[in-house]
This record gives sequence, C-alpha cells and structure tokens, in this order.
Amino acid sequence: MAVSVSVFLSFFLGLVLVGLVSSSKFDQLFQPSWANDHFLYEGELLKLKLDNYSGAGFSSKSRYLFGKVTIQIKLVEGDSAGTVTAFYMSSDGPNHNEFDFEFLGNTTGEPYTIQTNIYVNGVGNREQRLNLWFDPTKEFHSYSLFWNQRHVLFLVDDTPIRVHPNMENKGIAFPKDQPMGVYSSIWNADDWATQGGRVKTDWSHAPFIATYTGFEIDACEIPASAAATESAKKCSSSGVKRYWWDEPTLAELNVHQSHQLKWVKAKHMVYDYCTDTARFPVMPLECVHHRH
Repeated sequence: MAVSVSVFLSFFLGLVLVGLVSSSKFDQLFQPSWANDHFLYEGELLKLKLDNYSGAGFSSKSRYLFGKVTIQIKLVEGDSAGTVTAFYMSSDGPNHNEFDFEFLGNTTGEPYTIQTNIYVNGVGNREQRLNLWFDPTKEFHSYSLFWNQRHVLFLVDDTPIRVHPNMENKGIAFPKDQPMGVYSSIWNADDWATQGGRVKTDWSHAPFIATYTGFEIDACEIPASAAATESAKKCSSSGVKRYWWDEPTLAELNVHQSHQLKWVKAKHMVYDYCTDTARFPVMPLECVHHRH
C-alpha cells in the first residue's frame, strides 16, 4: 500500500491525492543510525550536532519504491566550511542506487553549494553543483526527491533543480527495482567539501548544528523481505490500482517547471559533470541524449 505521511502538497496543480493522509513525527518514520548523543530534540525540531568528536545521522525505518520524500532543513549558520549535511535515498549492496543532496559548507558570507549525485547499479560520478538563490541558514526550506518510472526529480521548495529521465530505450540503466531507505547526516569532510579541500573546518566554531522539521514521506513502502520483482510489481499501477506518482501529469515536467529548471541551470549552476571534459573526455551517454 502507499504510505502517506503528513499533509502532502503536490507540486503539480490539479493532482488529487487519494489515500490515507496522516501526520507523523520524526520517530514515527526515522531512527538515529549513529551518534545518538549528538541528537537534540526541541519540540517538533530535530537538531544534529557535529563537533570534533563526531557527526550524526539518521535513517528511515522502512524502504520505499517510487513516491516523494521531503525534509525541511535549516543548515549550519556562520562559518560552516568543511562540513557536509546530506539528505539522500539509497538501496543496499555494491550495485546500489542512490539519489544525493549534499550541502557543502563555506566560510561566512559565501554561498552554500548544493551538490547532487545519482548512482545507478553502483555507478555514480554524476555530480552537479549549484549555488542557492537564498540563505539556507536563516529559515527552513524543503528539499524533496520525487521518483517514478519515468524520472527522478530533485526539488528545492518545489522548484526542480535536476531531472534524471528514464532512457532505457537508449540502453541506459534506470533505478526502478531497488527499494531505498531515506537518510540524513552531518559530518566533517574538510578534505574536499569547501573549495576542493583548501578551506578546513574551524573547530573553534563547533558545534555545527543542522536543524530539521517537516518530515514527509508519500511513497510505496516495501517490506524488508520483499524481492526486487515483487517490489516493482507492488508499487506499479495496474488495472484499478492507481498510484498517484503514475498519473500522466507526472510523467514529465510541465511548462512552468521546465522554465524553472532552465532558470536554475542558467543562473545558479556552477558545475555539471556533463561538461567536464577533463574528467570525461568522452561525454557520458546519458549526457549525449539528455541535457539535464
């Protein structure tokens, strides 16, 4: 069955969501996965702490195949150089699939950089980076992953910043049969995170705090024992069983969203693996067929 958590506001106008809608707190959906003593609970807010002893991370209690996951985050304030706050979905094993948001800290006054990446069957190296058009440390903003059999969308406040389409008809693998958990963490990565590792973490500013709220999952929940073929069948629409993520209006971006994505790429993107000829003298096949 599709699991609907919290009141889900669709990013497509005209979509009617049919199903059970209920609210949920962090501990109904997630659990600490490491460094429990670096978790701070303040009412509806969860804070993860990074200091020179440890970072912290949490994971979902269930795995999912297709749907939408959203978390609202207020990133580390001030001098966050060297730190990384991550929000991602991932399956298990060496041939895993993964969709990554990584928020790369910076020195005070410099913009935060979002790095996105996609792994398919264990292969990543599909990084894109962009600078945000707002200060993500002052207020909460929503970060979402939407996934169906047609594409994977990365969204910031429901604005698409990246689309990874299904191009199986071009011989390119697409992540469609491995259930994925939902994860978030904060850790020290000053060997690469800020200006290629040139700016290190200043521990005199610790602890570094990332704050979370608004946990929403509206996706197809998969039992831990389910096989891949069973998962794909269970979470795909057929006959009278219709899942909202399979609606025709969600098969591609609408005109407004296409314009939003073009604006993001033109005004805020600072790195795209597709154009990095030093790393990829031969353009990756998915870049040849789709400029995303």
